[in-house]
Amino acid sequence: MAPLLPQLDGVLFDCDGVLVDSERITSRVWAGLLTGYGMPTTTEESLATYLGNSMARCLEIVEDRFGRTPPDDLLPRFYADVKVALATEVTPVAGIVALLNALEIAGVPYGVASNGEHDKMRTTLGATGLLPRFEGRRFSAVDVARPKPAPDLFLHAAQVLGFDPSRTIVVEDSPLGVRGAHAAGMTVIGFAELVAPERLLAAGAACTVAHLSHVLPLLVPAPASAS
Repeated sequence: MAPLLPQLDGVLFDCDGVLVDSERITSRVWAGLLTGYGMPTTTEESLATYLGNSMARCLEIVEDRFGRTPPDDLLPRFYADVKVALATEVTPVAGIVALLNALEIAGVPYGVASNGEHDKMRTTLGATGLLPRFEGRRFSAVDVARPKPAPDLFLHAAQVLGFDPSRTIVVEDSPLGVRGAHAAGMTVIGFAELVAPERLLAAGAACTVAHLSHVLPLLVPAPASAS
């Protein structure tokens, strides 16, 4: 299989759902809090509705869906509850450690660009042992004017890391993230673990994978076999 780009400067990963298996945990906590405030929400509904959004956008969606302003303590309670849940439950996404190891061996630099806050990334990446691998290479929507699906975060990360957007590949698991990376002029691999491949392709992904073990052949040439 030929790599997606003939020249590759580096790779940007989304965090939740791509590096760390956190989406189900955060969606469960969010749904439980909304339900407790009289806004009934299942974990599945939370995943389908809020996946990939910044927390500011999540509050807007809550107001749109339920016709009332979210309680003032919703976010503080969520941050407190989800930090405990993530610290004790989160695991690396299957295949990510092997993929990062392979990129390092191949000399391909990488970073993380997430709509999540820095504190959340420190919690999840720290709990999974991935935090040291992203020192100086963690970028959050709070660093830029507009979160995904705007391209701002991806362009900011590329500028800091010295990546040409046209030679950057992004691994994303949400349509919002795919749209943002595509708008930044980057090539996107859709990780179709929680979202149907068709939705990621429609958002602008060049292709999709069902497991992270399928990503490396799309990034670097396969080593030549011995004759």
